[in-house]
Amino acid sequence: MPRFLGLISLMFSSFFLHAEGENAEELSVQLPALAAVRGQTSLSGLSSGGFMAAQYHVAYSKGLVGVGVVAGGLWNCADSRSGTISPFMNAISTCMDPCKYSWFGCSDSLLPDVERVKGLAINEAEEGSIDPLESLQDDKVYLFSGRQDSTVVTGVVDKTKAFYRLLGVPEAAIKYNKSVDAGHAFITADVNATPCSLTQSPYINNCGFEQAERILSHIYGVLNTSSDDLSGELIKFDQRPFIQGSQSSMDESGYVYVPASCLEGHCKVHVAFHGCRQGISVMGKTYVAGSGYNEVADSNEIIVLYPQVKKSSFSPVNPRGCWDFWGYTGSNLPPYDYFKKTAPQMEAIYMMLERLMQPR
Repeated sequence: MPRFLGLISLMFSSFFLHAEGENAEELSVQLPALAAVRGQTSLSGLSSGGFMAAQYHVAYSKGLVGVGVVAGGLWNCADSRSGTISPFMNAISTCMDPCKYSWFGCSDSLLPDVERVKGLAINEAEEGSIDPLESLQDDKVYLFSGRQDSTVVTGVVDKTKAFYRLLGVPEAAIKYNKSVDAGHAFITADVNATPCSLTQSPYINNCGFEQAERILSHIYGVLNTSSDDLSGELIKFDQRPFIQGSQSSMDESGYVYVPASCLEGHCKVHVAFHGCRQGISVMGKTYVAGSGYNEVADSNEIIVLYPQVKKSSFSPVNPRGCWDFWGYTGSNLPPYDYFKKTAPQMEAIYMMLERLMQPR
């Protein structure tokens, strides 16, 4: 009963701000302060969310313990080839399927240049625009590439592993699965999800295992069995206090799942980044409620933060509602900062995490 009353208090203690979209009956509240544990945060994402997870992981590595990159690529992939090519052009070629239009096979020279990116990371760390690279070396890394994925091909994810190894992450700390005949999607064991090999909305496929559980268990170790009946609450909160400027493409609202046990504080936080065309403005709560994270988190004292971006056709140009891994938040013009701690989306996530870690 005290935990139930705590949930009610959490839902109503913050003043209501606005209602929007198809879930107009749900009112956004302030993101709650939950006294979450510092230094135990992890993150993961699919597709553009996978790129964002890797990007944030390298930029803010001091406060993190691990990352899951599903069908995504390495930090600053969009600058992984010659500096004469714009990050946008690299993002849609080198970082996705660089050999799609090649008549001469798929040479390694078309894939991300990890040695170049390592040099860029060293320079940025020395300037203080990202955390020291040594902070990555005791982290866990989960990588996944589906064998039927032609959106972000396996060669790109291979380079993501190579990049982490170059930065000193031990082989034993990296779990890489590229043996499943999966399309471009997040993986579950839900029999009602999209068949494993397809690439289609909502980009959540049934391949017979729960990827959320695999990511979290690789990062945190042995976990309790996932909950069949959730004890906590999926809370819609106002993202606007965390948004800097008018170009962030971040939605007005985000979600956070809070297990009942986390009302007493001292829980870990996992950030789950959706992919392109998966935000709440496109498909409502399909990803935040159907990716499997909440069930694992509920029985393992993990808060799950689901930040959200939305599509926009003009200012910024983000028609598919992707996370920024090529520079649209800066109007695709230099000097680029999408890979730095000061990037608007990354700063917003950092402030959200700070809020969750504040005392109740």
